[in-house]
Amino acid sequence: MAETATPAETVNTDKLRAARRSPASHLASAFESGSVAGTVALKEIPFQTMVGIRVNRESDAGARLASVTGGLPAACGEVTGTERATTLWLGPEEFLVVAPEMAHDSLGGDLVRALVEALGEDQGQVVDLSANRTTFELSGIRARDVLEKGCSLDLHPRAFRPGTALATEIGNIPAMLLKTGEDSFLIFPRASFADFLGRWLLDGMREFASPEVP
Repeated sequence: MAETATPAETVNTDKLRAARRSPASHLASAFESGSVAGTVALKEIPFQTMVGIRVNRESDAGARLASVTGGLPAACGEVTGTERATTLWLGPEEFLVVAPEMAHDSLGGDLVRALVEALGEDQGQVVDLSANRTTFELSGIRARDVLEKGCSLDLHPRAFRPGTALATEIGNIPAMLLKTGEDSFLIFPRASFADFLGRWLLDGMREFASPEVP
């Protein structure tokens, strides 16, 4: 039977959430003012649930974990998942599961605990990495142009399609880059690099605020 949070637990969770500050919270107003309507927009999606998995995807444990996440990617760049969670390929036996903030506690099904239980005593690893990274969303018709100023990947649509995620560097900052749509990307930098990368992206967007740019 699924556990139900008590009112006291809900209030305590809400208080803890209200007290937190995301790695780029101090840049929120700059992200808003630096975004250009209809051209390029930047925002932080804070406090997402992130879980690192190490497992042989062909093993019984891999199958059980895949049943929780909605699949484990089989190759570099591949992304799997459902509405509950998205899983990125980091290596042949290494994956990053990304889910909404609520997935981290009993109110959202406690994804972390479900993954730990799915692994059981078998060989592998499930680690809560939610505090390790933050998430930036860069979108708009000029989003790719901004990224190409400091990303060595071939970001042309024929090479980097929606539903593709790769490890790369953006402005010399290591990050995972996920293309979610034709003109939208999610960037997952380490929390300690959030300030630098956020400011770098803003600087790359600045030219598109000029009316002279077609």
